[in-house]
Amino acid sequence: MLPLSFKGSCCGGAVVLKSGWQKKVFVLGLIGLIFYGVHFFGLGQYLSLEALKEHQQSLDEFYQQQPLLMVGLFCLVYIVSTALSIPGALVLTLAGGALFGFAVGLVAVSLSSTIGATLAFLVSRFLLRDWVQSKFRDKLYRINRGVEKEGVFYLFTLRLVPLFPFFLINLVMGLTPIRTGAYFIVSLIGMLPGTAVYVNAGTQLARLDSLGGLLSPQLILSFALIGVLPLASKRMLDFLKARKSLRRFQRPKQFDFNMVVIGGGSAGLVSAYIAAAVKAKVALIEKHKMGGDCLNTGCVPSKALIRSAKILNYAKRAREFGLPQMGSGQEKADLSEVMDRVKKIIARIEPHDSMERYRGLGVDCFEGQAKILSPFEVQVGDRVLTTKNIVIATGAGPLIPDLPGLDQVGFLTSDNVWEQKELPKRLLVLGAGPIGCELAQAFSRLGSQVSLVEMGDRILGREDVEVSELVLKRFVEEGIEVKTAHRALRLEAGSQAQPHTLICEHQGQEVALEFDQILLALGRKANVTGFGLEELGVEISESGTLVADEFMRVTNYPNIYVCGDVTGPFQFTHVASHQAWFVAVNALFSPFKRFVVDYRVIPWCTFVDPEVARVGVNEEEAKERGIDYQVTRYSLEGLDRAIADGEAHGFVKVLTPPGSDRILGATIVGPHAGDIMAEYVLAMKYGLGLNKILGTIHIYPTLAEANKFAAGVWKKATAPQGALRWLERFHSWRRS
Repeated sequence: MLPLSFKGSCCGGAVVLKSGWQKKVFVLGLIGLIFYGVHFFGLGQYLSLEALKEHQQSLDEFYQQQPLLMVGLFCLVYIVSTALSIPGALVLTLAGGALFGFAVGLVAVSLSSTIGATLAFLVSRFLLRDWVQSKFRDKLYRINRGVEKEGVFYLFTLRLVPLFPFFLINLVMGLTPIRTGAYFIVSLIGMLPGTAVYVNAGTQLARLDSLGGLLSPQLILSFALIGVLPLASKRMLDFLKARKSLRRFQRPKQFDFNMVVIGGGSAGLVSAYIAAAVKAKVALIEKHKMGGDCLNTGCVPSKALIRSAKILNYAKRAREFGLPQMGSGQEKADLSEVMDRVKKIIARIEPHDSMERYRGLGVDCFEGQAKILSPFEVQVGDRVLTTKNIVIATGAGPLIPDLPGLDQVGFLTSDNVWEQKELPKRLLVLGAGPIGCELAQAFSRLGSQVSLVEMGDRILGREDVEVSELVLKRFVEEGIEVKTAHRALRLEAGSQAQPHTLICEHQGQEVALEFDQILLALGRKANVTGFGLEELGVEISESGTLVADEFMRVTNYPNIYVCGDVTGPFQFTHVASHQAWFVAVNALFSPFKRFVVDYRVIPWCTFVDPEVARVGVNEEEAKERGIDYQVTRYSLEGLDRAIADGEAHGFVKVLTPPGSDRILGATIVGPHAGDIMAEYVLAMKYGLGLNKILGTIHIYPTLAEANKFAAGVWKKATAPQGALRWLERFHSWRRS
């Protein structure tokens, strides 16, 4: 029995196909036959500019004798070539203008290209859509919903600004739920401007009969229009998108402000500062404390606490430095005094971020809860502020898990731990990312018995394995109990005399960990609710952050910008400030001038001891992304300053392409790693390689010399051995 069975009758040479898969095989065979015919008869050679010019006179004569037949044959060829994605559509478009003139050529090409595109769309839908949708249904759910909601406008965007080849658009859109009629109409309208420009260029090429014609103003203008088309189309789309998203809101006749900033943290402060510096009218709204998390609950207090813990740790190491031992060496800190110092440091920095200072800079500051009423209106208290642009810089807060028993035992986070007055006897830190590791080590050094619990296989999971292992070794040496691969299941509250218990799952078994207080360090959740975004329908990512485009705008409103932790992708203070510059400039000067946000060189540091700093890719990421790399490693054990400081541990690791000194990424583990890293950040930003670092004088003795020595290790490893052997012979000859 044949594998392909046609159940039907042959009438007049026609075969009636009964099953869907047989029809698909038939269509594929027909397409293959046409492709073979095009190749066998060499028909592709006629779809070129050279062939067009060579046969132009005979084609013109035929058009004069049989205009309808000529146009019909042209349309048929165009439809078939477009439907089957045969290269040559551009040449045919130019030919339409050259043969028929602008008006007839535009109509013929527009209709033919649209019909051909729709046929390709239908073929793709018939052959592939059911299989693709069934196999990737979960992954395509959001795409399908987006196409159902905004598919027409999205298709219009692709047609108007051809970022992707048209044949690819035909094939991909056939896999989506967009209706065929809508596809035809939108394609016809969307391709019309580009078609007109190319048909016009074809009319000019038809008049070209010598090389001198290449410099004719008409031809130069025609091809200039082709170059300008993508930019003009993009501008038109931006205008249409803005009109579409803002049309249901009443635009004020006059605005109170050029920009209203919601949130007085790092991102909001920098954007307001820049706006005021360029003399824009800007308002800043903060509902709680100026300075945001960084000043009040994040960077500043945590580094102050880490510093106090480090000093106490140095006191315990006094004999190591040739000094008398302070007491028993097991002293505990008075946490209330440590926290008083933390608050004094916050108070000392606070004026830098105060409303008084920003009012002096020209910013109108408001204290209270902001409410976005529309893309042009923000309410604070009883006042409604009208504005050209809104900047959302509302930051993020600690992520609180849905963990049974959590409400019964109570918990600490990076927000409220600073109110602690007594040192916990037994502190359990849940989460071994940067925040968890920093606070775990600090409280351990201050005198708490600390357990660090992590669901993953290792602490600091974003770093290389050897980095995690080095920090883990230090933690264990200092008495921190580290539990990796432990997944928290529930909490059981103890009595006044009994500790609380965390029940974890580890290797299929339940494990009980006792504690007096628990500190949650499981990441941060963006603040996206409670101030009007729900009503506007602003897009939120799967991770809970506001989705932003390359200009830091939310995806559905062209005058609402976002920056800082509320959008990511990096939740660092320095990244928030970096984004704020782009936000302020783009909001105030668009559409005349705007910039795409630049994430190419993003450094960060985890302030454990030893510090862990990184910029660019590490080995784990390079392997995941298939990047070919060479590792250069320099150990700080041999660095003079590190030895003198009693901190000769850690390393500098640099990744470069094989045979090149270009820096792909750098990781530093050791004392003051965050400060030492600045040289690599600068080098990567401005394209400087290890040879430049090697040729730079570094002060002796400093920790920064490690960068120069790492460059020296790279130079030695990549030195040309053949040339060195010849040099050895040369010097031997000179000694003779």
